[in-house]
Amino acid sequence: MSVSIDRLSKRFGGFTALEDVSLEISGGELVALLGPSGSGKTTLLRIIAGLESADGGTVRYQDEDVTDRPVRERNVGFVFQHYALFRHMTVFENVAFGLRVRRRPAAEIDRRVNELLELIQLASLGHRYPSQLSGGQRQRVALARALAAEPRLLLLDEPFGALDAKVRQELRSWLRRLHEEIHVTSIFVTHDQDEAFEVADRVVVMNKGRIEQVGTPQEVFDHPATPFVMDFLGNVNVFQGRVESGRAHVGGLSVDYPDHDSGDSRPATGYVRPHELDVVREPGEGTNIEATVVRVHAVGAVVRVLLEDPRGEVLLVDLGRERAGELGLVAGETVWVAPRRVRVFVHDFQI
Repeated sequence: MSVSIDRLSKRFGGFTALEDVSLEISGGELVALLGPSGSGKTTLLRIIAGLESADGGTVRYQDEDVTDRPVRERNVGFVFQHYALFRHMTVFENVAFGLRVRRRPAAEIDRRVNELLELIQLASLGHRYPSQLSGGQRQRVALARALAAEPRLLLLDEPFGALDAKVRQELRSWLRRLHEEIHVTSIFVTHDQDEAFEVADRVVVMNKGRIEQVGTPQEVFDHPATPFVMDFLGNVNVFQGRVESGRAHVGGLSVDYPDHDSGDSRPATGYVRPHELDVVREPGEGTNIEATVVRVHAVGAVVRVLLEDPRGEVLLVDLGRERAGELGLVAGETVWVAPRRVRVFVHDFQI
C-alpha cells in the first residue's frame, strides 16, 4: 500500500513541529525518517498512524483519504521503542492479543501466532513471559504483535533505541531480512544514520519540521542536498570562505566552482569528510594544508588523526591501517593534508 502525504503542518503552542511536509511512499517500501531530536519525525509518524491530528494537509493510503479517520479504522501496526508488551501475558498471548480483540476464530489465531513466532525465530518461547526474554527478543515479539492482524502499514518509532549496540546491529540485519520476506509498507523513525542507511530503501532527512532531502542511502550520503544534511551525516571538516571568478577559497583550500564565475565575492562553506582527506609528508600538486599532528589513535579498522592548522583550526582525518602504518605519524610533527573531494555550498549551489 502506498502512502501520500501532502503539505502537512502541525504546531504545539508556539512550536512548529511540521511545516508544509509532502512525501510519497511506494507500496512495499521501507522508509526511514532520519533527523535530530525536535526535527518532526515522530510527529509525522504519529500523524500517519492517526495517533495525532494535523493542523493542515492530507494523508492518503493508496487513493483513500484517511486524514480524519481514527487510528482504529486504519489497520496500522505500530512498534514502540520500549516494547509496550503486556507483562502478565505470555509471548503467545501478547502476539494473539490484537486477533482476540477482533474476535478471530481460535483456529485462525493459533495458526497466525505460530506462523509469526516461527518468522521471528521464537517458536519455542511462546510460553514464556516478557520478563524472561532479552531486550532483542522482546522487541521481536512487539514486532510480531504489530504484524498479527496483517496491517496495511507498519510504523516503528525508534524500535531499537532501548537496546545495546551489539543487539541493535543484529536486529537491524534481522529487520531488513524480515522486510524482504513480508514486503509490508514500513516507515521507521531513527536518529541513527547507520541504522537508517543499513535498513531503509530510502531515507528522509528531516530538520526543524521540514524535509531536507529524500533519496537512497547512497544518494543522500554521496550527494547531500544541503549543508545540514552534509553536517548531520557523520563527522565533517568545515571550512569557511568565499567563491569568486569560478573558484572557491575556503579555509586553506582552493577548488573550482564553475557555478559562480563572476568576479563578485560571495560567502561559502566547504565540507570535507574525514575519510576524504589524506596526510602527506611533502606538499604535492593542488591544494594542501600545512598542519601539525596533535593525536593519533586507532578506532577499529580506522586510524583517526587529529591535526591543527596554522590558524588553530582542528582537522580530523581517517586513515586506513595500512596507510597509517606507512606514514608512522607522531604527535608534534608537521605534515600536509590533501583533500580528495570538497563540497562547497553557497546558498542553493553546490559542487
